[in-house]
Amino acid sequence: MPPRLEFRDVAKSFTMHLRGGLRLPVVANVSFHVAPGECVVLGGPSGAGKSSILKMVFGNYAVDSGAVLVANDNALIDIATASPREILAARRTTIGYVSQFLRVVPRVAAVDVVAEPLIAAGCERGEALERARTFLRRLNLPERLWDLPPATFSGGEQQRVNVARGFITGRPLLLLDEPTASLDAENRAVVVELVGEAKAAGTSFLGIFHDEQVREAVADRIIDVTGFATAAP
Repeated sequence: MPPRLEFRDVAKSFTMHLRGGLRLPVVANVSFHVAPGECVVLGGPSGAGKSSILKMVFGNYAVDSGAVLVANDNALIDIATASPREILAARRTTIGYVSQFLRVVPRVAAVDVVAEPLIAAGCERGEALERARTFLRRLNLPERLWDLPPATFSGGEQQRVNVARGFITGRPLLLLDEPTASLDAENRAVVVELVGEAKAAGTSFLGIFHDEQVREAVADRIIDVTGFATAAP
């Protein structure tokens, strides 16, 4: 079965325009793949480039060279060279992202925040809201909070909304950037269950987990990003 995600000799650097164009290398020669139903975890110390790799897949960071290939609607799209329109289309159908922080429109109720991606994909509003409630219930968010805006929530409560929003659409490729960092043990276990169920259904994951217990529970492979480190200029 062909990979759902493949990096081919990818390099990334940042240019500091306020420092005379100083170039800061991040990673180079990044080559790996993620198969359908597989969870690949990026390992290595802070600053090694793990989050940068996720952001290159999502199209938030440009790529200096190489290819980032995603199987999208029975075709391959190279995120490194894709147009903004193509990247947005891939996000709607193929690539999901759960970050460490919830960023949403203020004053929108938590249940609507979770349901919104389904509604945008064409799901009937009532069905989308019911599925959103199911996820919020499973992640142990008190029902009294469902109709309140997440901006009023604690960090752990906000992250449960974030996880629910990320998993509800069933995207074939889901990027996870420390999704359990602010969760208690009970809800970390729920996330592990959600990952396992999605993998069984064919979802591919590329993630970062600093919690060793969670990492070992979800990872099929761990890639040490320090192997892609570049020398300073």
